[in-house]
Amino acid sequence: MGELILVRHGETEWSRTGQYAGRTDIPMTEAGRSAVRRLRPVFASRPVAAAFTSPAGRAVQSATLLGLADVRADDDLREWDYGGYEGLTERQIEATRPDWDLWRDGVLPADAAHPGETAAQVASRVDAVLARVRPLLSDGDVVLVLHGHLQRVLAARWLGLPPEAGRLLAHPHTATVSILTSEHDQPVLGSWNVRPDSVLSER
Repeated sequence: MGELILVRHGETEWSRTGQYAGRTDIPMTEAGRSAVRRLRPVFASRPVAAAFTSPAGRAVQSATLLGLADVRADDDLREWDYGGYEGLTERQIEATRPDWDLWRDGVLPADAAHPGETAAQVASRVDAVLARVRPLLSDGDVVLVLHGHLQRVLAARWLGLPPEAGRLLAHPHTATVSILTSEHDQPVLGSWNVRPDSVLSER
């Protein structure tokens, strides 16, 4: 069986400043593109059977820079819709909602383009992704290029935990690799939030 390899897209201006970017298509910085390129050798010798990406430009471009072939965009890999908190930092949100916590308190709706999502709605999307990719693992690794909060929910669901358990996993840095695998037919976390230089030093 192959492994499910998660890659968070490269840095954007909003990820650098801590602004929530759900539906907004923020381009990567040059530093972000450079960091993703450093991950490319990781996939050169892996038996990649399939690759999927969020349709957001920063994820699609990251998949291209990784050198992945036949990458398919999957709308279910979009980031959590932050609704009325789109573009805000945690400090800005807490100015009106002290001690706000995404996992506990959720988001407020904004408009038709940013209605917001609950953790359960995000989990429904990642459950659909997992149902599609699990059969492909019999042919090799599957790579998903995605976003930070969505990645945490997906990992929680892989482990059979409720979506809110994603809060127990550190928010992945941009341009990092995480691996979901199994031991004795049980889903486990193989590695998490590994930066390019660390990945290459282990090879």
